[in-house]
Amino acid sequence: MPCGGFAGFAARSRRTRIATTRTAYDPARFPARPRRIAPRRRRVGPFSGGRRPLKALLVDFAEGVRAFAPARFPYRRFALALLLGGLGGWLFLQARLPLPWMLGSMVICTAAALLRWPVAAPSVIRPPMTMVIGVMLGAGFKPDIVAQLPNWLPTIIGLMLFMIACAVACVGYFRKVAGFDPVTAFFAGMPGGLLEMVTLGEEKGGDARIIALIHSARILLVVMTLPFIVQWIGGVPIGGNRVSGPSVMDTPLLAELALLACGVAGIVLGHWLRLPAKYLLGPMLVSAVVHVSGLSDSVPPFEIVNAAQLILGITIGCRFVGTPPRSILRVLALSVGSTVILLSLTLLFAWLVAKVSVHGHVPLILAYSPGGLAEMSLIALALHTEVAFVAAHHIIRVFLVMISAGPLFGLIAGRRQAPKPGPGE
Repeated sequence: MPCGGFAGFAARSRRTRIATTRTAYDPARFPARPRRIAPRRRRVGPFSGGRRPLKALLVDFAEGVRAFAPARFPYRRFALALLLGGLGGWLFLQARLPLPWMLGSMVICTAAALLRWPVAAPSVIRPPMTMVIGVMLGAGFKPDIVAQLPNWLPTIIGLMLFMIACAVACVGYFRKVAGFDPVTAFFAGMPGGLLEMVTLGEEKGGDARIIALIHSARILLVVMTLPFIVQWIGGVPIGGNRVSGPSVMDTPLLAELALLACGVAGIVLGHWLRLPAKYLLGPMLVSAVVHVSGLSDSVPPFEIVNAAQLILGITIGCRFVGTPPRSILRVLALSVGSTVILLSLTLLFAWLVAKVSVHGHVPLILAYSPGGLAEMSLIALALHTEVAFVAAHHIIRVFLVMISAGPLFGLIAGRRQAPKPGPGE
């Protein structure tokens, strides 16, 4: 066969393939560079379940168990944090201050972080206590809650307007007063969950450490001040109150097992649905369904609830561990200004919405307050006031901020980067 026949064509084709894969790319010889097709990534969203949720949950559980190995878990530092937190809770209890076990442990562990004491509260200890709080919050949903849902429409509309006002005011505050860059200021000022705002802010190029510190300080300051504001405005004595519930000695074993089953099933459900704060929302949803349907009316024993408050306060206070004291004080000083803005807007909107709804000032203040879901719901429990109403509004707030913050930032950034038309255009 001649050289220009099929054999020659095959040889030239083989040399061409080798050249395109082993030699440097030459635009003159190969103007159309081969396009590499990335493997298709599975869609991951807040409600997109994975293909093997049970296997992934077991992997997370095994990793959590391994985190308690002596080589990985700081037992001595955690023991000191637990001791200090218990001391702070006891002191607050003796002083008859609101939510003593959470606020006392939170304050004293924050002080320990400022003083650089060897305290630590690894994140692995929070999920079991969060599950307890989720089951407890779900127990606040009663069978008559369905009849009250139409009354929530004015308060939900007010919540949306409140979120817009808070975002505009706080983002402007962190941009103009604190001098943060636009990305950091945006995600630090949005009234959403800490983890979600840190994750989105880091993806967009913001300072994740500053965003985390700002949101931690916001939760700290709101939780520390709001109970006293509610007590002052509403005239509700909450000093020294404990969350209602039976003692662990008086609770039937079957009821305790049922509550534990709600917690475990809720974690599985939250993991499968990829819920934000799955260890809190999953158990709360399952417990709410069980209690709304009338299958159970039991609540967790108050000893376990107090222990959950203690762990929650310790983890909030220990979030500042490892941060230079000067940075902590600066962030706290900046957060005082933003907290004043947020609480002022909370009181304003609660007063306005109370005029057009059937709900009073105290439930609305707790529902609109920019604190954490678990923390605000615990305050509602201490006040014995509409836990389901407060928890539902905080879930709506976190969910709306989570799904809107990213697209809203992209829209704002796109408008800023759009080229301005010239004189002749």
